[in-house]
Amino acid sequence: MTQEEIHHNCGAGLGFFERYLTLWVVLCIGGGIALGKTIPEAAKYLDQMAISIDGAPVISIPIALCLFFMMYPIMVKIDFREVVKAGKSIKPVSLTLFVNWMIKPFTMYAISLFFLGTAFQSLIGVDAIDHLKMPLGLDLPVGASHGAATVVLIDGIKMLEIPLWRSYLAGCILLGIAPCTAMVLVWGFLAKGNQGHTLVMVAINSLAMLFLYGILGGFLLGIGRLPVPWKALLLSISIYVALPLVAGYFSRKWIIKNKGEVWFKEKFLHILSPITTIALLATLVLLFSLKGESIISNPFTILWIAIPLFIQTVFIFLLTYWLAKIMKLSYEDAAPTAMIGASNHFEVAIATATMLFGLSSGAALATVVGVLIEVPVMLMLVRVCLKTKHCFKEG
Repeated sequence: MTQEEIHHNCGAGLGFFERYLTLWVVLCIGGGIALGKTIPEAAKYLDQMAISIDGAPVISIPIALCLFFMMYPIMVKIDFREVVKAGKSIKPVSLTLFVNWMIKPFTMYAISLFFLGTAFQSLIGVDAIDHLKMPLGLDLPVGASHGAATVVLIDGIKMLEIPLWRSYLAGCILLGIAPCTAMVLVWGFLAKGNQGHTLVMVAINSLAMLFLYGILGGFLLGIGRLPVPWKALLLSISIYVALPLVAGYFSRKWIIKNKGEVWFKEKFLHILSPITTIALLATLVLLFSLKGESIISNPFTILWIAIPLFIQTVFIFLLTYWLAKIMKLSYEDAAPTAMIGASNHFEVAIATATMLFGLSSGAALATVVGVLIEVPVMLMLVRVCLKTKHCFKEG
């Protein structure tokens, strides 16, 4: 891959929106809380605009639109022709897949369970509860138990009442099974890694998510005594992974065929690049307009969630980086391999959490904390890579 192609695929580093993503998220938290306090009817009205199945709201229309536009710009950048090049770099591809799908989901579960369920449980509130919407395909009577949840009736709608820390755990699980397929292109570029390998793994992970995200999500939610909404998981993957993936693949082919690859990269992607962030921020405003009250009453909530996420991110990075060294990979392959494992595809996690458990759930809030810490933590790890480049053999 030439230097020019790298710049096209990565935008030559962090753009304006991405560079200050943490600031935008903080502003959205404040704006959403203010909206919820001053005009609570507006947020509730938007949240009630939903497609219902069997009388239960399943798909929030505003959120579905926002989340599609979060995902499509990511998927349209993927060139699946790069997958055929994976055979030339078996070791870094194998290591990436092993860490992403065999290690990371389980360490995320274990670390989050320890901190949220033990170390911080009294700080979160032993008796604190959360109400999750009834998963698609599940119809239990009021008073019935479902894992650690109990079916209750709120405003005439059946909900699952669950310990709040377990709701946060669900969000962490959904983050842990979503390897990054978007901003990792930027992290790899800033770390001066092998962008060809990064692009290959973006394509492979996108395909792997279609098959593994639901299986791992259902398994880990189940052992965490959380609702396992298999139908909703399948629907979520179809809407928020498969649909934008298919739309991105065919629209990419059509645009390049009719406008040319140069126009696609220099014009179309340039116009499209801020859309993911704008859609993400709109989703966050709505989410925090519904969660603002609970955050104000317990302002350290975000910190309790952020600590296990931070530890997980750094641990997976160091583990993968060390394994790459043991396997004698070049720095150019080791850096993006570690970055892919460390970062999360928070767009998919947010989309899934809101569909499975509701926009106002603790699970959705936990996935948003992943967004909040993503940029500063990953920039820190980029600097670690650059300072340790001399420890690896020449690429």
